[in-house]
Order: sequence, then structure tokens, then C-alpha cells
Amino acid sequence: MCGIIGFANFDNGKELAKNGLKIMKNRGRDSSRIFSHKSIVLGHNLHSIINFVKQPLCSSSGCLVSNNEIYNWKEINKKYSLRAKNDSDLILKLIDKKGTEKIDEIVSELDGDFAFAYYSKEKQKIFLARDIIGVKPLVYYYNEETKQFAFASEKKALHFGSQNLSPRKILSFHIETGNLSFINLELNNKVKMKKPSEEIKQSLLKAVSKRIPEKKFALLLSGGIDSALIGKILQNDKIKFNSYFACIKDLSAPKDLEFAKKASYELNSVVRINLVSLKEFESTLPKIISLIESVDPVRVGIASTIYFATKIVREKICFSGLGADELFAGYNRFNESNDINKDCYSYLIKMYENDLYFEDIVTMSNRVELRVPFLDKEFVSKALLLSQKYKVDKKNNINKKILREFAFELGLPKEIAFRPKKAAQYGSNFDKALEFLAKKNKFKSKALYLQSLQEKAQNINNSNKNKSNKKIQKLLSKKNIPIASLVSTGKDSIFALHLMKKQGYEIKCLITIDSKNKDSFMFHTPTIALAKLQAEAMNIPLIIVKTLGKKEIELKDLEKAIKKAILVYKIEGVSSGALFSNYQRERIEKITEKIGIRHFAPLWHMNQEKYMRQLLKENFKIMITKIACLGLDKDWLGRIITTKDIDSLVKLSKKYGVNVAGEGGEYETLVISAPLFSKKISVRFSKKMENDFTGEIKISKSKLEV
Repeated sequence: MCGIIGFANFDNGKELAKNGLKIMKNRGRDSSRIFSHKSIVLGHNLHSIINFVKQPLCSSSGCLVSNNEIYNWKEINKKYSLRAKNDSDLILKLIDKKGTEKIDEIVSELDGDFAFAYYSKEKQKIFLARDIIGVKPLVYYYNEETKQFAFASEKKALHFGSQNLSPRKILSFHIETGNLSFINLELNNKVKMKKPSEEIKQSLLKAVSKRIPEKKFALLLSGGIDSALIGKILQNDKIKFNSYFACIKDLSAPKDLEFAKKASYELNSVVRINLVSLKEFESTLPKIISLIESVDPVRVGIASTIYFATKIVREKICFSGLGADELFAGYNRFNESNDINKDCYSYLIKMYENDLYFEDIVTMSNRVELRVPFLDKEFVSKALLLSQKYKVDKKNNINKKILREFAFELGLPKEIAFRPKKAAQYGSNFDKALEFLAKKNKFKSKALYLQSLQEKAQNINNSNKNKSNKKIQKLLSKKNIPIASLVSTGKDSIFALHLMKKQGYEIKCLITIDSKNKDSFMFHTPTIALAKLQAEAMNIPLIIVKTLGKKEIELKDLEKAIKKAILVYKIEGVSSGALFSNYQRERIEKITEKIGIRHFAPLWHMNQEKYMRQLLKENFKIMITKIACLGLDKDWLGRIITTKDIDSLVKLSKKYGVNVAGEGGEYETLVISAPLFSKKISVRFSKKMENDFTGEIKISKSKLEV
């Protein structure tokens, strides 16, 4: 793993590149070099694994900086008679041979994890590309007005806003015109399997085997099925490795510790355990926040587990079971899924902006390269097409079914192979430690406690900068990325906003789509006019965009609204109240990926009954505004939902199959009061029924009152 950086059309490009490389020094200490030509500056920190070849690499046609492990580079080298010295040299020679016109073919031919930038001298263009899953990080900055462009392996190496490059896009920037364009790539979904179960197993064996380095390496061991399965494959191939695990020692016994020890015994591997004290954890938290550039409690918890495990890793390379949960429905929320493979794909394509980015940053801070066999390109393609019967056995409450059966078949004991999923931050007690420290420091939530550490985290990053350069801006001026919240006035969108706020995200504005089509599949419509009152009650700016509500065409209006929020409020993501509707979520994700921002769906696949009860527990006052369901009558209209009402909905669910949260259109709601509201909404209304079980309220007057 290495660090790459580049600037185009910056007056102080060299200075910025030098500073960026210093910030990313842990990504590669074997060599650090800079290339400059006219208005172009490319920089590289080398973490040498295959031979020792300094970068940037240049030829008569162009220059390359890369961060990669290409597992088929020798085969490609031989195929084209390129005489490349290593995988990076191969990429340069392959582009020189085929030309940038075929850069999509070149990227598709590479098998491995990579991120690179190629500067074409002839075309005066910079091309950015990465592996199709996005294992290796790559972010970029673009200013259309100034024609300035920059990229780096880490956001903190750039001193202005940047965004992740989607792995399904190759970026092209023309230096002179400032034009930015993209070439779209797709995951291979044409794989055919005659014997799915056997082919998946063989593909995984191959994915692990190709990643085994010649030098000593390690395995991050959690005691769960994913890492244990990788370890068993290595053991059966007589490959020696050390295992590593980290946990908090000052609280109750971590649940994963016992299983990590059992797994290491079964794998005949030495396990080195980092027993972290609360004092050490508390003092290290600002550094972890500075690394991942986030105060999201979930992210910090996961990152802490990985940080402290890799802190004691002695080897340069470490294997991880990352990706198995996304591909094989490992999370409990998949039990509520209506289309498991579709949801697996949705989680997978967002990994590059979540787990993959910050886990790479954290491991490289300890100078350890992470290798993830479950995210092998060929293996992913097959796993996504695998029938869901191989993934989830709902009857026996078994997820990742085929992986568990394979692990048991290879010789892992049943207690490990079929151990229920336990998220790393919980099984290692790091999440419990965050909760403890928040209470100890008298904060109401983990998010507020982590936000209080932001200034210390900022100081850590600032200390890595060149203080004499006044042009370099402060790096961390925000708690988490600024986002917009898509709101419809109903419970789901407002509660999603509430959760994002609790996690430390800055809500810059609300976005409401006012559709003329009252039967829109995409947008909630009955009380959309009251969005202004909700925005006023929360003191958050509101963007309203009207749409005719024509299917699919209405999405262009949503895209228009999001682009306006980006322009006016500088948002980098949007949240939505998607709970079970793939129709809505997929279309929002398609727009956000196209634009290059993140989509958050914090309610996705929450248990409907638990969700409804949580709404009341968190003091949400919710009015039913519309009904269309057998079992609901006129008396339900205008009702403020109570615990007894939820009990009734649960009974209706058992009797008629009603969705407790109204996801099937059984009823729609209006939030009249919530924790973020400074005032509550008061409404006058009449009731209009179409038949015994279908009707809605007609609001004649509405206002805010204390």
C-alpha cells in the first residue's frame, strides 16, 4: 500500500504535494518523491511489497502514481511482453501500449486492489481509476471556475473539500480546458455457475491463495466465522501466520475474546492480544477521530477495534474477513429483507465510502496493509448471483449459510463455524467503553462525547502540517460531513434526520419534493405543505422543489434539488427515511452515486414493531393522516399514535398481513412534535372517507405553538 497525491493548475502545487505526503507519511516510508511538469504535480509515498521501484513512474507518453496490489500482473506482463519490473510499472507500460482510449479495458483486465493516476503528456489529461469494489482509497477535488483539480489517497492530505471517486467510474480531467468527465464501469454480472456451491468455495480458495505474500503476514482474528474461515483455508494449505485481536480490559469480559482464543487454537496460530485500558483508549480517541475524520460512534467503535489490533501487528500485511457480511447477508437486518441479493449489492457498492475507506486509513496509520479475500473481483461477481438460499436460512436463523457450512466442512468446530454474528465493536467492548466514557464525562450520548474531542483531533492533524504555509487551511472544521435530509413530513424521514443528528452529522438543510401526483411511488404527499412548519420548528433551511410526479422523470427534479443543496449549503451527503422500499432507496442511491455524494438510510430494515415503539420512546408525536387498509377505519384518522395503537397494528399484522410501520401504504403520517422541534405543530382538519377503510384528513389550518 502506498500514498498518492496530485495537483493541477495550483500556483503552490509543489508545496501542497509535499505537505500532503507528510500527512500521509505512514502510507509509505520506503521512498517519497514528487514529479512536476508545467501546472502538474504528482507525488508518491512508497510502501514496497513487490520489488523496489520508486514513483512517480514516467515514460515518453506519460507519468503514473499508483497504490496497488495487482495479482495477475505477471500474466499480463507475459501476455503483452512488457518487461515490467512490478505491478505499478506494468500499469504504466500497459497504458503506453494500448493508449488512454482503452483505459476502461485496461482497468477491467487488472485483477487486484488498486488506485492510480495517469498523466497523459500528449492529451494533457489526468486519468483516475480504482478497483471496481474500491478497496484502495482515492478522493478528488474539482473547481470548475478555477479549473483546479487535485486527488489523494486520503481526504486529510487535501486542504479543501474532496469526495470519494466512485469505483464504478474512471475520471478524466483536461488540464487546459478544465473539463471533467467520467467513463462508467460495471461489476461483471454475467458469471454463470453450473455448480454454485462448489464454484463459490473454489473461488474463495483462489481469492485467499492469490493474496498470500512471500513475506510473513498476519490475520485479524475476531472469533467470528469470516476471519476464522480465512485462517482455516491458510492452515489447510500449511501456511503459517500470526493472529491479532484487541479489546477493552477494564469492563466486563469481552465476548469475542474467548472465541478469538478458541479460533487461534483451532488454527494452530499464535494469537497476540492487545488488552487496552480505558485510560489508553480515552487518550487515543482524538487520534482515531483525526484518522477517520468522523465522530460517528459506530465508525469510531469499529475503527478503534482495528486500530488497536493493528497497532501490535509486526508484519507488513494483514488479512481481514471484511466484505463477507455484505455479500452473504451477515447482518440481522437481512432477516427482514424482501430481496436479499439486491440488498447485498446495495451494501457492497457503498463500502468504498464507509468501511473500506476508514479501515484502510486506520491500518496504514500503523503501517499495515489490509488484504480482503472476500472482496476479490471474481468472487464478488459469483457471490452476488448466488441464490439467497445459500445465504440465509430464516427458519433456523442462520446467515452466511454457505460460508458456515464450508468452514465446518474444512474442519472448524461447530461452535465457531455457526457462532451468531457479533459486531466487532460490541464483541470487543469498544462500544461499551465509549458509552462508559460518555457517562463518565457527563455527556448524554456517545455522539456528543466524541464531538467534544473534535478540537483535540483537529490539533493532532494541524500538528502534521507545515505551519509556515499560511495558505493551507484548517483541515477539520466540521464534526462529520454536512448533509441534507430528504423530508416528507412523515415519521420515517424525520426520525432518520433525528438519528443522523444524534450520530453527530450536521444537517445543513431539508429537501422536500412537492409532487402533483398524489399517488407517487417515490414521494409522500398528503401533508407536504406542512414541511415549512417543520423546518421552522427545527430551525433548518428548507429547499422545496415541485414535480409533476411522472414516474422516473420525477427523479430529475430530486436530482435538481440535491444539486441546489450542494451549491448553496455545500452538503456532501443526504439522508432518507427508506425503511423497506427498494424502489425509493435504489433511485436515491443512483442519483447520489452519479453526483458523487453519500446516501444514508439509517432506518433500513429496522424491525417494524421495534421501530414504532422506539419512535414513542424518543418522544415523537405522530398523527395518522391517511389510511388505506383493511382493519383501519375512520377513527384512526387524525389519531396521535400511542402504545395501544401499536399493539393494535401488531394484531392487524398477524391477522391481515398489515405492515406495522405502514410500509405497504396502509397509512401515512405527520410528525407534529419531536426532540428537534422547538415548537409543536397544531392542526385543524376534517375527515374524508372514500370507503370503510380508505380515507384521509383535510387540513384547514395549521400553526406552530409552544
